[in-house]
Amino acid sequence: MNLDKILDEAIRLDASDVHLICDNKPILRIERDLVPVENSQILTQDDLFEAYDYLVKGNVDKDEVFNTNRRLDMSYEYKNIRLRVNISLSDDVPVCTLRLIKNELPPYESLGVPDIVRRMTYQPQGLMLVTGKTNSGKSTTLNALINYINENQNKKILTLENPVEYKHTSKKSLIVQKEVGKGRDSLTFSDGVKNSLREDCDILVIGEIRDKLTMEAAIEMAESGHLVIGTLHTKSCAETIDRMINFYEVRDQATIKYLLSSLLKLVVSQRLLKGKSGKLVLVPEVMVVDNIVAGIIRKDKLSVSEIEDAIQSNSEKGSIGLINSLAKLFVEDKISLDTAKSQIEEKNIEILNRTIMQLKIKRDKIGG
Repeated sequence: MNLDKILDEAIRLDASDVHLICDNKPILRIERDLVPVENSQILTQDDLFEAYDYLVKGNVDKDEVFNTNRRLDMSYEYKNIRLRVNISLSDDVPVCTLRLIKNELPPYESLGVPDIVRRMTYQPQGLMLVTGKTNSGKSTTLNALINYINENQNKKILTLENPVEYKHTSKKSLIVQKEVGKGRDSLTFSDGVKNSLREDCDILVIGEIRDKLTMEAAIEMAESGHLVIGTLHTKSCAETIDRMINFYEVRDQATIKYLLSSLLKLVVSQRLLKGKSGKLVLVPEVMVVDNIVAGIIRKDKLSVSEIEDAIQSNSEKGSIGLINSLAKLFVEDKISLDTAKSQIEEKNIEILNRTIMQLKIKRDKIGG
């Protein structure tokens, strides 16, 4: 197996990921489709162990992490292109997933992320979250926000990532990027967050809030007068609140609800759907935390439907409901009706249809 040739082909075809799995040809992910590399051979066990050696390059710390945890996340550079690499095991044979990170970030304006998200970065303190499932473009949005702040604000920005994907250089802001993991800049996310209190940063970016310790450290950082921007693997704004509260024992949940209701400023939850053009289209849901949302968060029993209703009816503050985003993209002829319907529950189809009709009437009035 010639991994260089596979990577060259991935770059040529603008693939987002490369999958190396035993008994399969090398596979590229291109616009969500899985495509075998042309003229390639089926990968053997020896090929996969060879790929492991190629990527780890004899690094003792990485090898120890892999042998201890049976998985490894790392960064790798090939021809000035950064790769986010995950190596795991299947039937005791390495499985390699390589994410290609584009050298140049797309302009924030081109992503389809609502402008309220950019404007919220001017908050002096609090918590902002970018959420979504795997492959929903969270990292791109997060790094486009960092780049925007870097170009327009005079701040010290500290990032904690596993691994570091985009390499930023200081512009109007001062940027320090740290990689999290054994043998790297910080052992854990929570250690990195705690130390950031001593580093005189204005904005802390946490690549992933995945446990209670990191959550507690992020809240402490926001409480102490910093802006904290983080990501979570959740599929909606309401689910994000639920996940954060459930990091804690029941007896501690009233306290965390109170803290979240005062510190949380905004949650953007995003999805990437295949559009009519074949390109991926970003579908954002945005929750601006005002007094109404804060009140819902503080309630004894968290109601997901109440949060969704509050988002849907709070557009004047900048909130955008999922149904509104889907309806807008359909009216703009960017996605099909079937694609829009596939993202919501059956009970909400009628609301989607009604929203589409309202947007069409509004468009026709403006056009007329």
